[in-house]
Amino acid sequence: MNLANYISDLLYRYECVIVPKFGGFVTNNKSARIDGSNHTIYPPYKQLTFNAHLTNNDGLLANYIASVDNISYECAVNYIKFEIDAWKEKLKNQELNLYGLGTFTISAGQLHFEPQQRVNYLTSSFGLSNVVCSEVERESTIKVAEETIVPKIIPIVEKKAPNYLKYAAIFVIGLSAIGFAGKYYQGQLNEKQMVEAQKQQDLMEEKIENATFIITKPLPTLNLEVESSKKSFHVIAGAFRFPENANRKLNQLLQEGYDARILGINKWNLTVVSYGSFSSRDDALENLSQIKKNVAKDSWLLIQEF
Repeated sequence: MNLANYISDLLYRYECVIVPKFGGFVTNNKSARIDGSNHTIYPPYKQLTFNAHLTNNDGLLANYIASVDNISYECAVNYIKFEIDAWKEKLKNQELNLYGLGTFTISAGQLHFEPQQRVNYLTSSFGLSNVVCSEVERESTIKVAEETIVPKIIPIVEKKAPNYLKYAAIFVIGLSAIGFAGKYYQGQLNEKQMVEAQKQQDLMEEKIENATFIITKPLPTLNLEVESSKKSFHVIAGAFRFPENANRKLNQLLQEGYDARILGINKWNLTVVSYGSFSSRDDALENLSQIKKNVAKDSWLLIQEF
C-alpha cells in the first residue's frame, strides 16, 4: 500500500493529517447543497484542502503505518521520507496524482493542489450519492364554462280550495300559536334558572379567591445539579513517546497560561498533551487557528471523548 492510501485512511477519522517535510491535508465539514444549473442534490461532505506550512512530524502518520504494517516507528519514518523524496522528484517534471486525494502541480515555484471530488471522507454520509432531479413541467389548467340549464317555466293554474280545507288551515294555525306560546314560556323559565345558577357560581369563586391557605408542612427544597457538557474537541500540542517529555511539555504550557492537560496514552503508546479542550467545535477551531498563527504551526485538532 502506498503512502496516499495511509493518508486517505486517516482522513476518515481525523481533521488533519500531516506528511512530514511535505505538508498537511486538512478537512472541513460542508452541508448538503443543491446545484440549480444541473438539478443535482449533493450530500454533506468533508472538503479537502492542503496546507504546505504544516510540515513538522506529529507522529500520527508514522505511528499508523507502523501499527498497520507491524514495523518499528523508525522504519515508518524512513518509509515516509523515501516516498516524499520520490514525490518531490516527480514534481520537477510532471504533475503528481495521488489516488483519493488530488493532483499536485508546480507553477511559478509554487505548489498547487486540486482535490478529487469522488471520495467523501464524512463517515456520517456513507452510502449517500448525488441525486439528479428532473425538471417539473407544470400543465396549465383551462377552465371550460359549464352549460347553463334554464329550467322550463310551467304556468300555474289557480284552483279554488274547498271550504273544509280553510277551516282545517285555521285550526292548524291555532295549534301552532299555542305551541309557540308554550315554548316561549319554557325559554323564559330556563333563562331565569341559568341566571340564578351563574350567581351561585360567581359567589363560590369569590369565596375561593378570598380564602387563605396555610401549609403547615412544606415540601423540602429540591436541588438539581446540571452536568456540565463534555469537552470532546482537543487542540493537541504533541504526542510523546517518553512520559517525562510529555510532563515537561505540560508544565511549560501551564506556566504560559494554557489550560493544558495530558489526555492519556493513545493506541500507539504515545502520551498526548493538549493546549486545551472545548465542548464546541467552533471554539476549538478558533483556538487552533490562533495557536497555529502565533505559537506552533504543527498543532492539530483531535475529536474524542476522554
